[in-house]
Amino acid sequence: MNIIFYTIIVALIIAFILGVLLGLFKKIFHVDTDPKVQKVRDALSGANCGGCGLAGCDAFAAAVVKGDVPTNGCVAGGSDCAKKVAEILGQAGVEVKPKIAFLACAGTKECAQDKAEYIGIKTCKAAQLTLSGTKKCAFGCIGFGDCVKVCPFDALSMGDNGLPHVNKSKCVGCGKCSSVCPKHLFRLIDADTKGAIGVCSNKSDNKPQIRKDCTRGCIKCGMCARKCPEQAIDITSGLPVIDYTKCTSCGTCVSACVDKVFVIL
Repeated sequence: MNIIFYTIIVALIIAFILGVLLGLFKKIFHVDTDPKVQKVRDALSGANCGGCGLAGCDAFAAAVVKGDVPTNGCVAGGSDCAKKVAEILGQAGVEVKPKIAFLACAGTKECAQDKAEYIGIKTCKAAQLTLSGTKKCAFGCIGFGDCVKVCPFDALSMGDNGLPHVNKSKCVGCGKCSSVCPKHLFRLIDADTKGAIGVCSNKSDNKPQIRKDCTRGCIKCGMCARKCPEQAIDITSGLPVIDYTKCTSCGTCVSACVDKVFVIL
């Protein structure tokens, strides 16, 4: 009985000493922080998505108070958040242009040929490391949904066609899907973009092989650029690039492309 009693007393004494030491250490090593940092942190979305390019909301709050990043850097918070942060810092508000993710691949199960039956770890990263992807098209979406798993806003889901689907009403353009995709198939575009856009990322110029691997692959024929009445399409880089200051969403490129590489936003 005495042993139990003495053990309790010793434990309490040790706990007291440790508490005192922790309190001293906290005072000795205390670093004063700008109160604006906490105010900014409270104004943020709290998603910790990393869309600002930093580790999370805490890092962004500290950086924006220092002046290392702009007040509109929180993509998840949008215009309202940027306005609040600017007010806290006594600065003029900076306009935020909302962005969304767009998948530049139309290689569905029906369109794109598989290399073989894949029996490895079911992640895009693993498939890329072992086989450079599961599709014959070296640029095609692998389809295991790594992007869906990392999306902090539930804006991505895998479709029955084997491709991820972007919910535009939920996507804030944080870029996590873009950073995790081993094929780099996601583009961040302005949410209000209107016009045609290409849904292929195949940079190869081997036309017969492109068509053999995927029936929605761009074969670089240039018909879209030649037919465009506004001369809004440039194919000098290999893939069609749209000049949205010229594009009128007329759909000429959509009908001219035999491989259905274009869609209208």
